[in-house]
Amino acid sequence: MTCRKFGTRIYKNVYIRTSVSGFNETTVIYSAILFPQTVDWIVPVKKMEVYRLANIKSAKKRILVAEARTARNKSIRSAVKTAIKKVDAAVAANDKAAAQEALPKAVSAISKAASKGVYHKNTAARKVSRLNKAVNTLA
Repeated sequence: MTCRKFGTRIYKNVYIRTSVSGFNETTVIYSAILFPQTVDWIVPVKKMEVYRLANIKSAKKRILVAEARTARNKSIRSAVKTAIKKVDAAVAANDKAAAQEALPKAVSAISKAASKGVYHKNTAARKVSRLNKAVNTLA
């Protein structure tokens, strides 16, 4: 995270990543300092701007859309993992009631992730099957 100058603006929160092809891609996120003399005055930027790498408008949009989808998928995967961990913790503690209570929530989270395309349907089925098997083995 650094301050960098692009054109007439100085941007704060600049991330530089190296793409697969080896070219640097710079993404500016959220804030621009328009006047370097008054550093306290920060103007929020409504959208993320992509520099270098992509020169075509549609390519820049694809980069932004891909980042948004990646963030969404990461959030959904995290929620699924948390739900699975709750079931696994209940199974490890031999608490059948808690496991049976957490199982439908985990199955629901996995099914939603599969319907949104975050997980393949077979992956979702395998995860649900393993959770059911673990809960059913409790005495």
